[in-house]
Amino acid sequence: MPGVPLVESPLFPTLVDTLDWSDREKEIARSLNERGYAVIDFPDPDILARIDRIKARLTAGFGVDLDTADSNKTPGALRVQDAWRTDPDVKAIAANPGVATLLGRLYGREAFAFQTLNFPVGTEQHPHTDSVHFSSQPERFMCGVWLAFEDTHPDAGPLVYYPGSHKWPILTNAMIGRRGWHSTAPSAQTPFEPVWRAMVDASGLQSETFIARKGQALIWAANLLHGGSVQNDPTRTRWSQVTHYYFKDCIYYTPAFSDEPLGRLDLRSITNIATGRTEPNTLLGEPAVPVASGKPKAGPLNGLKRMFRQDERRALPPLPQDFDAAEYYRLNPDVAAAGADAAEHYRKHGAAEGRPYRG
Repeated sequence: MPGVPLVESPLFPTLVDTLDWSDREKEIARSLNERGYAVIDFPDPDILARIDRIKARLTAGFGVDLDTADSNKTPGALRVQDAWRTDPDVKAIAANPGVATLLGRLYGREAFAFQTLNFPVGTEQHPHTDSVHFSSQPERFMCGVWLAFEDTHPDAGPLVYYPGSHKWPILTNAMIGRRGWHSTAPSAQTPFEPVWRAMVDASGLQSETFIARKGQALIWAANLLHGGSVQNDPTRTRWSQVTHYYFKDCIYYTPAFSDEPLGRLDLRSITNIATGRTEPNTLLGEPAVPVASGKPKAGPLNGLKRMFRQDERRALPPLPQDFDAAEYYRLNPDVAAAGADAAEHYRKHGAAEGRPYRG
């Protein structure tokens, strides 16, 4: 079943011992298949020094006293999106060839990083799945890798997740009775949160927290329910980096702002962090969107091409050159609290609403 990640395949029990995986790869694969996550030591001999350099460079930009032991570390929205564009160590972590190779072997197609998020403190973010933010066709060809930049204290708001939740159906707007296309909701995930809570209650799944040590990483599946637990001690930091990965030869889109049955997909323009090039939206090697001129060639994907056409998409304003994601979160705390992507929110909502993005 090449259209299903190997680690999420219903054939996994018969596949796992037939594939050319090492014993360690099999261990990681079984954990991802059964629990939806796996813990690894980040494969970079320079990782501890790299982490320290990132923390030193990013600290000043948060505008919060992160160095004094008893200072409150929590005011404002403390995260930086896509620091890989300016920080070579953030980029090196995201583009780590060992991680990309491992993910490619586990999922059955080439992996690439497309987004980074850096945090100095816990997020306290409502449990959610990445699938409402970043999905693909075929589905589930996406994952996240969370890397601890320091030893995690239990009172610092550790990462929380629900083992086994990755096996649930991926929620769509159609499933919860709403329209996503041209939605003005400030957050991609807020409309889905009551359903996730109900599913947790109905399933009886129990949450776990990741009390990580510096340099440990947790891989999570696209549909694993995860978030940030309560930060009981506001004086504690919880430095981390999240890198989101897609896999090649897929169609990349945001389900929260899509209506799939009507053929309206909020397609994403995805940059491969390692190469700096845009990854095309393709299915079985064929572009999902027809060229603007000329008659589309006959073929089995013509119907899919019409389904994924982009000419129905509203024109979004360009992101200002001086846009600062951290400042946008600080000036618009509701966006930060909702866990929305700063750049995406500004282009889809903030510009039209006249929201400030610079102090």
